[in-house]
Amino acid sequence: MTEYSRLKTSPSAAIRATLDYPVIDTDVHTNDFTPAFEDYIAKYGGSKLVDELRKAESSRLNSKSNGKDWYQQTPEERQYNRTIRSPWWARVTRNTLDLATYTLPALLYERQAEQGSDYSVLFPNNVLAPAGASPENRQALQRAVNHYHADIYRKYSDRLTPVAGIPMGNPQEAIEELEFAVKTLGLKVANIPGGVKRPIKAIADKYPVDKFPEVARYASYIDFYGLDSEYDYDPFWAKAVELGVPITTHYGSQGWTGRSSISNYMNNHIGHFADGSQAFAKALFFGGVTRRFPQLRVGMLEGGADWGAHVYIHLVDRFSKRNLKALQNYNPDLTNADELFELFERFGGEITEGYSLSKEELTKSVLGSSFSRHSRAPIGSELEDFAAAGIETIEDIRDRWVNSFFFGSESDDRTIAAAFNNKANPLGVKINAIYSSDVGHWDVPDLTSPLAESWDLVKEGVISEDDFKAYVFGNPYKFYTEANANFFKGTAIESKVGNIESPQVDKSLVVV
Repeated sequence: MTEYSRLKTSPSAAIRATLDYPVIDTDVHTNDFTPAFEDYIAKYGGSKLVDELRKAESSRLNSKSNGKDWYQQTPEERQYNRTIRSPWWARVTRNTLDLATYTLPALLYERQAEQGSDYSVLFPNNVLAPAGASPENRQALQRAVNHYHADIYRKYSDRLTPVAGIPMGNPQEAIEELEFAVKTLGLKVANIPGGVKRPIKAIADKYPVDKFPEVARYASYIDFYGLDSEYDYDPFWAKAVELGVPITTHYGSQGWTGRSSISNYMNNHIGHFADGSQAFAKALFFGGVTRRFPQLRVGMLEGGADWGAHVYIHLVDRFSKRNLKALQNYNPDLTNADELFELFERFGGEITEGYSLSKEELTKSVLGSSFSRHSRAPIGSELEDFAAAGIETIEDIRDRWVNSFFFGSESDDRTIAAAFNNKANPLGVKINAIYSSDVGHWDVPDLTSPLAESWDLVKEGVISEDDFKAYVFGNPYKFYTEANANFFKGTAIESKVGNIESPQVDKSLVVV
């Protein structure tokens, strides 16, 4: 009989044995055993829900044109239809032990020590598949999927917890499923899509989807909830805070402009989680969500942590140049027409010879079309891009970006150095990078490797030992317990943290 425990040879277990603190893996992907999964869905909601699940799964990450997927089309058809290359061979297969591990809860539980983890948050690969179901069945299917995962992992809750998939088509369905997931199923982490694709109404009214499905396919925008949404999602964020639920997302951008190659998956893949999550996070920031709900904790996974530092730095830079006071440097009404006219008279030379312009005409000409192409100048609140976020100082940016957001970085990602570079990051801060192994996907061919790969970053001087501790324990612990002080109660982490405490915030506080 094959021996399924390789603890003595696991490189990650060897690293874990040297640490005096636990390791929290915030991103482990699992598969479902299809026969049992579909039987559960059928008992939950009948065969129609199973049909919806199959339909959603078959269309997910599978580009089609005229009913034919990428592999059914000739190169000429792909070019004609611009059918993008979707992900392929994205799961571990040759490592049979790992393949079984991601599918069997008991085996995954047994191998946690071998993985070098004390506690893992699980993201079943189909947890958000219901997002592709029809509107009338989406919520019921999502509830069934969450219920199944809660049931099969409940007995392993001291070391494993699955996320609850939350549909975000509108705030009401999101609130209903969040409450059910937490109060009835006992789930503790929410996973949401970082955006929802919606029709552009002006085009949809002219080209109804039932008559022009191809037009509807392209004439759309993405609603990131926090900024310019047709819905008010504040009740959902408030409910997440009330229930003590940290919000997570794996939001990709394959298919967006610049990520729509019809031949190359890697071209579309590299950086896409960072781009998708950045759009989501900026919408929450600029829309004032993190100002109104400073208790909300949001984790964005698989995109790395360097982009969190990148955006933070540029928020500070942009604010310094485009805050309300600094904007006066670009106010066309403050151009000194007399001085400009004098300078052109003195230094214009051959450039202005033969032109006779008044001071007003000269000023208008020099300012150019960038100041004249619009029907009028912006006024009032139109001048304040940072107003909804409530930014008056760079400390406000720190509080509403750094404190609210956590960034999942995979074990071998050397760009994590940017997150911990407190010399480059304004106000000397370090970005909240959290250990997200991504075990279960193609970038982790062996689950015994990730923690050891992360320690290699210390040995190579990419990050310090203190940074490593923050990465695999301190920041993940903070992410979950700042949302819910009792998150680890009754788990393997509780007995290992001793007197470590996580700062708590007043859940009744809502800034207006």
